[in-house]
Amino acid sequence: MKDLNEHKKIAVLIDADNAQHSKIKAIISEISVHGHIVIKRAYGDWSKDNLKGWKTSLNELAIQPIQQFAYTTGKNSTDASMIIDAMDLLYSNKFDAFVLVSSDSDFTKLASRLREAEIVVYGVGEKKTPISFRNACDDFIYTENIGVEIAEEAQEQQRTKDYSNAEDLVPALTKAWERYQDDEGWANVAPAGSFVKRAMPDFDPRSYNASKFPDIISRLTSHFEMKKFKGKGTVNIVAYKPLTDA
Repeated sequence: MKDLNEHKKIAVLIDADNAQHSKIKAIISEISVHGHIVIKRAYGDWSKDNLKGWKTSLNELAIQPIQQFAYTTGKNSTDASMIIDAMDLLYSNKFDAFVLVSSDSDFTKLASRLREAEIVVYGVGEKKTPISFRNACDDFIYTENIGVEIAEEAQEQQRTKDYSNAEDLVPALTKAWERYQDDEGWANVAPAGSFVKRAMPDFDPRSYNASKFPDIISRLTSHFEMKKFKGKGTVNIVAYKPLTDA
């Protein structure tokens, strides 16, 4: 059994007004990979009909509902309640990471403040989430990518489609190569992938119908070449470099 003390202690805060209850189980599963979830709270005015669909998810996943009445029409009291709780939890010094589940840009400042305190911030929201909030997080995960399992047959069909959007990654991949290339001009995809993630917090191979970072580079055959070579022990290293005529 894994020692939970060796993993990040995570607080998950959910803006129920801007999150999909149908995705929450998959979101919790995704986040669990990064550490031990200590707190799960969902914020909203639970007296409103639009949040009734959350009941099953809250019960099954042991998520604590935090009631916040909308005192003023047009004002989002849920955001304020969630932000206040987040700061209280931050000052408790008990958590290594926060997960903010929302597509609302109002949490941009909160994410920035948590990072200033050297807390890891995961954002989870839809692709419509404003870029300001996405870039304020260490890692932003699109809900459209969560809980989606592509069968091998479907993956094969996807390979025949147009992956032109991967072209957007060429500048970042080139910068990563410039930084991590060895004496022979090859860059290990592992540190390169970390570099791209730091530059683009919302980067996720699943957005490009890929399961792993090297799969994307392998499609950009007009820009890069790849090779595998043996590393230490049983480790195989995958590397890439720009084509000389690219």
